[in-house]
Amino acid sequence: MVHAIHGKQVGDIGYGLMGLTWRTDPLPDDQAFAAIKAALAAGCNYFNGGEFYGPPDNNSLTLLNKYLEKYPEDADKFVLNVKGCIKLPSFAPDGTPEGVKASVDNCVRMLGGKGKIHQFEPARKDPNVEIETTIAALKEQVDSGLVGGISLSEVSAATLRRAAKLAKIESVEVELSLWETSPLENGLAEACAELDIPILAYSPLGRGFLTGKLKSPDDIPEGDFRKLLPRFQPGAFEKNLELVHEVEKLAARKGCTPAQVAIGWLLALSKRPGMPRIIPIPGASSPERIRENSTVVELSEEDMAEIERIRKGFPVVGERYHKHGMEVLDNSV
Repeated sequence: MVHAIHGKQVGDIGYGLMGLTWRTDPLPDDQAFAAIKAALAAGCNYFNGGEFYGPPDNNSLTLLNKYLEKYPEDADKFVLNVKGCIKLPSFAPDGTPEGVKASVDNCVRMLGGKGKIHQFEPARKDPNVEIETTIAALKEQVDSGLVGGISLSEVSAATLRRAAKLAKIESVEVELSLWETSPLENGLAEACAELDIPILAYSPLGRGFLTGKLKSPDDIPEGDFRKLLPRFQPGAFEKNLELVHEVEKLAARKGCTPAQVAIGWLLALSKRPGMPRIIPIPGASSPERIRENSTVVELSEEDMAEIERIRKGFPVVGERYHKHGMEVLDNSV
């Protein structure tokens, strides 16, 4: 299925830019550019980036600025969704009117007039600011022409419904994968379906865990963000690996990779009655991995039933985030 966003056609699978810049080992520009080229060639032209995905001189916006300096002909080939409204170094949400304006201005400045921010979203709801105030500030940025539309990230169903009464919400970005299914259980997916708002499923491969490439906690480099996450800690890691082994067995029977099963599961969910459009946005830094992630594997009803058996039989151990990350999640009702 092809989706139209701001007059541009985007494919079923998008592309997450975070891993190109938010990393302990800076990626050479030519390698990052090759990854972006591969994503476009594979039809993964719904890009998701962040103002805080890396240092000020090497984040999603500055990377695209450099990329479009070299390849200006690609400026109209992708839709760009950007997260912002995060105060550094505390990583606290800032949904105040001043915070929204400062974040949008900074993102536009870093992009440097090359390309357009089609959708802008606060990375988290500010617990100290009513969503109506934040939405009003975002509408001002849309009306000014600095960004094309409003998206939200990691909001509850209640917050989404309140926001949708005030403005068109173009997408909701949320973690959704075989090992994080809370949007399917807390009413968010239902609200998105009712309001005809697509879900951008970030970390559809469980931050790399569902690829089967990680065999032990020692496989995670020092300084990697995942070192802080409960699901990657010794004890939880080994238990969660049991789910991956089951997915690997299904992938072997289908002649594909575990990653393709994980992404195929999201695409299959998207086609079911009562479900919203779900657009996975896997990230990868190599053309080979991007091509793997963009190869759609069709899952039968029998496959889906087997995956449901795996999910229920091998529940994930550990919270999604460390303490601070869990505290800034929106639990509004």
